[in-house]
Amino acid sequence: MAGTWTLEQTLRHDRLIVAIGIATVVAFSWGYLLAGAGIDMGMADMPMDPEPWSLAQAGLMFAMWWVMMVAMMVPSAAPTILLFTAIKRRQATTDSPVISSWLFLAGYLVIWAGFSLVAVALQWGLDQAGLLSGMMASTSSVLAGIILLTAGLYQFTPIKRACLHYCQSPILFLSRYWKPGASGALRMGLLHGGYCVGCCWFLMALLFVAGVMNLAWVAAVAIYVAFEKLLPHSQWLSRAAGVALIVSGALFLAFGAVAFASL
Repeated sequence: MAGTWTLEQTLRHDRLIVAIGIATVVAFSWGYLLAGAGIDMGMADMPMDPEPWSLAQAGLMFAMWWVMMVAMMVPSAAPTILLFTAIKRRQATTDSPVISSWLFLAGYLVIWAGFSLVAVALQWGLDQAGLLSGMMASTSSVLAGIILLTAGLYQFTPIKRACLHYCQSPILFLSRYWKPGASGALRMGLLHGGYCVGCCWFLMALLFVAGVMNLAWVAAVAIYVAFEKLLPHSQWLSRAAGVALIVSGALFLAFGAVAFASL
């Protein structure tokens, strides 16, 4: 009887269980990146001619991108997932709040897996065009300027504002898109992931400027995303970042134009 009571008490702490699970997933993801994500970083600074990718290399790049998205995005999605867990606990249903929360997270990560496939395809195209270094950073000032400028302009678009609105307000998202059952949890995770991709996809493209495996840059983008989503009234932050990106992009394009003119 004592063992059964202890188990029941533990299961009531659903949010703690889910929070520990999320923290573990994020910690392992950062550990994988810090360990090099299976990439020989000793070759990173060496100039390399474009070579066809093998299927294994493409798979490795996909794993790197997806794990990177987990490390960067799951922390800022945690408040929504934990609020979802708390609401599930209060509902008089047979659904397990913990299992439903993991299904929500699974749907969220599936969307970022789709984004990772697109990122790998873009990386492959840039690599074959000779526009990426061994650190997977742009070797073209013009390309870097275009990415920065476009990312800055995107900060001011209605799509960005709409997606950020739902990412910033877990209560608003859950109240509007609540769906019952296990399949509902998965669908809600997919939808929330879609809003997060819509909010942040151009910020992820910035990784091609400083280097996809530049972990200091990866951490900086992750911290910015968390601030943008979690700080109250962070519209000013989005606008400030947009202005900074536009100015940086213009400077890169000007530098590229000067370099081209001097040839």
